[in-house]
Amino acid sequence: MTQLFAGSAAYPQPGPGPALTIGNFDGVHQGHQHLLRELVATARSLGVPSCVYTFEPPPRVVLAPQQHQPRILPWTDKLRLLSEFGIDQVIVERFTRPFAQHPAPWFANVVLARRIRPSALVVGYDFRFGRARSGDLALLAELLPGVPIDQVAPFELDGAVVSSSALRALVREGEVERAAVLLGRPHLVTGTVVQGDQRGRTIGFPTANLETDAELLPANGVYAVRACVNGGPPLAAVANLGTRPTFDGRRFLIEVHLLDWSGELYGDELSVTFIGRLRGEVRFPDADALVAQIRADVAEARVRLGENG
Repeated sequence: MTQLFAGSAAYPQPGPGPALTIGNFDGVHQGHQHLLRELVATARSLGVPSCVYTFEPPPRVVLAPQQHQPRILPWTDKLRLLSEFGIDQVIVERFTRPFAQHPAPWFANVVLARRIRPSALVVGYDFRFGRARSGDLALLAELLPGVPIDQVAPFELDGAVVSSSALRALVREGEVERAAVLLGRPHLVTGTVVQGDQRGRTIGFPTANLETDAELLPANGVYAVRACVNGGPPLAAVANLGTRPTFDGRRFLIEVHLLDWSGELYGDELSVTFIGRLRGEVRFPDADALVAQIRADVAEARVRLGENG
């Protein structure tokens, strides 16, 4: 997949323009995947590349930072998933306040018609463009009369439209199994293993402390997860997110206990996919009670992970 930047020497590309879609695609969830499949099919039918035009940072970060919602995926994971779904090119527009002030006709005439020159457009059901989102599909068709435009219907599951906001709410509530249905895969958090106080070793359950810049984390609690070390095969694990109230903890930690595994992980990259929530965060009367519960958590995690294969 080729990543292009607005204004760079490589943008626009020579030859026929791509089949293009426009949006943030945060999470690359099932609704996005529905649109991407249409885009790739259109591109193949025309014999042109499939291309996603997106913004960095997301517009809301610039225009309404107080309303900014956490990203479901970091930038690198979003690009990886776009590539996995068959996208050939991604054009990244650096979003600024001056850029946001351009009216809808400018965006259509300058960015689309002159720079990208799309052979076709595939857009979402709620697509808008230009200053204050003033441009709609009718205006786009008027300004680009020679470009076929396909507006994709919303993708629904159980009668509800799949959206990034619904997905964020599920993850924040710890409903990771329901979130996985909307995503089409388990929610992912990636980080680096750092040294902790090694308290887990003293009670027989060593953990890897994960330092991450992920913005969207599940609710505090204990989860059955799968963890990949440095991109390796998925390993069965249990993750605890919280402050360890039994030990009067105050600092938020992500601790991952790999089942049937031993070794040092400091400095390694750990990618954690959340399969199911086992319980909420609990303060136990003593360490023995905590150890008994951890044993039960591990046993339940084995069952959950076996069921989810």
